[in-house]
Amino acid sequence: MSALIFDRFSYTYPGQREPALREVSLTLEPGEFVVCAGLSASGKSTLLRAASGLIPHFHGGTASGQVIVGGLDTREHGPGDLAQVAGTLLQDPETQVVMQTVGAELAFPLENRGLTRAAVARGVEEIALTLSIAELLDRPVDELSGGELQRVALGAALAARPSLVLLDEPTSQLDPVAGDELIWTLRRLNEEWGTAVLLVEHRLERCLAHADRVVVLSEGELVCDAPPSEMLGWAAEHQPALQTPAARLFERAGLRPPPSGVKEARATLQSHGLLDASEGPEPTEPERQRRRPHWPRRAEPGPPAALSCRGLTFELPDGREVLSNLDLALLPGERTALMGRNGAGKSTLLRILAGIEAPTDGKVESEGRVALLLQNPGDYLIHERVDREVAGDVLADYGLEALAASHPRDISGGQRQRLALAIVLSGERPAAVLLDEPTRGMDRAAKGDLISRLNALSAAGTAVLVATHDTELAAAMAQRVVLLSGGRIVADAPTAEVLSGGWHFATETARVLGGQGQACTPEEGGALLRARMTIEATP
Repeated sequence: MSALIFDRFSYTYPGQREPALREVSLTLEPGEFVVCAGLSASGKSTLLRAASGLIPHFHGGTASGQVIVGGLDTREHGPGDLAQVAGTLLQDPETQVVMQTVGAELAFPLENRGLTRAAVARGVEEIALTLSIAELLDRPVDELSGGELQRVALGAALAARPSLVLLDEPTSQLDPVAGDELIWTLRRLNEEWGTAVLLVEHRLERCLAHADRVVVLSEGELVCDAPPSEMLGWAAEHQPALQTPAARLFERAGLRPPPSGVKEARATLQSHGLLDASEGPEPTEPERQRRRPHWPRRAEPGPPAALSCRGLTFELPDGREVLSNLDLALLPGERTALMGRNGAGKSTLLRILAGIEAPTDGKVESEGRVALLLQNPGDYLIHERVDREVAGDVLADYGLEALAASHPRDISGGQRQRLALAIVLSGERPAAVLLDEPTRGMDRAAKGDLISRLNALSAAGTAVLVATHDTELAAAMAQRVVLLSGGRIVADAPTAEVLSGGWHFATETARVLGGQGQACTPEEGGALLRARMTIEATP
């Protein structure tokens, strides 16, 4: 029996003229690991909603064709029945958590199946260990960070060991270590349990190396269904925004075929003599200059900071310290990425800097308005039409004018993110802009637009601070990276110094090149490889 079948399935949301899915036919067999890719609003999340039974039983609308999940026809079986065979994690994990503590949330799906107390306890312990959340079992869910909440919601989806797992950007709020561990965990469940996986993801570099197939949606149609390497070749010709950083690195260096992951990329470069397996080629003089050490920033005389804090400390009611005696200054026009593992205190720091949470101790000073975009864009959407959230000319500026009559809850996650950003940036230019994981649901083209907006704000004198786990965004946007750990700043240096030479807090380009030349972006890496090829070709 196939794990999932879409048979010429089409669907149109209520009140919409154009279908979100058009004649989609797709089959997943037991044990298959399939990645679903596509630009924002291409129909990816709609596909998962249809597979989980939310479409049409919850969202309504008009559907034709057939969807069969583990032998159950979604026309006859709703989300409750389908949950017995399919575990689902959608884009907004905060809407899926229903219990008060992490342990209770993980136990809930097992108890619903009527398992014995011992079996429930064993299941909770196993999934907590699998996802590295055992230390959270007694924690209230409303005290969790976004990444911790995402892992808990995923744990609840996996706890009953479903035969099919439907995941919508499950790594979007996870730090690099947790994100990599999650993909490895999914692959292990896939190989050892025979669990079929349908994974929607924009950051394809995290998962392509583990995928059996990649399906691509474009304007609701299935336009590509191929192994990862073939899909990347197709993307280079038809949808360049879907190329991974390593694929773009190879394209800029004139190398073929595009690699599906870091291991394959390094092997190819080594076979061409462009990368030494241990130390790498002798660096050129420009590379030596870039490798000169940079020390953490120190307070120096100069223009006043647009936003700063000193001695910042924040404790939870139970006495746990989230931030500890933290000092940070953001200069006018400076673009900074704030990074660190889940629970390091990034979101708390942003809320305190924006003035919506009071510190336990310390002082915050700003030179003007501080604009904050939190992790969940839905917090900013209060009207029933998109065009009531912001003015029409603003919608056009953000490429959302075609959605003016739509309900904000019916548009894609990436579109909601852009709409929330438009709301936050409306009005007078802020002294500082703080963004918390702003790329959730965004494709690479939308990220490029976001970077352009942040660059424009920076050029006008606004300080920009972006809390992100997206190393590619940080490399393309930030002049400086602040690394937070345990509520303390452990690194504060130019972007290339922090994001090259490592493994987890490093871009895919840096991992492919082993940190050589401190190249973090495909453009930098491609130039480096072309220079080396020129040297090799010189008699």
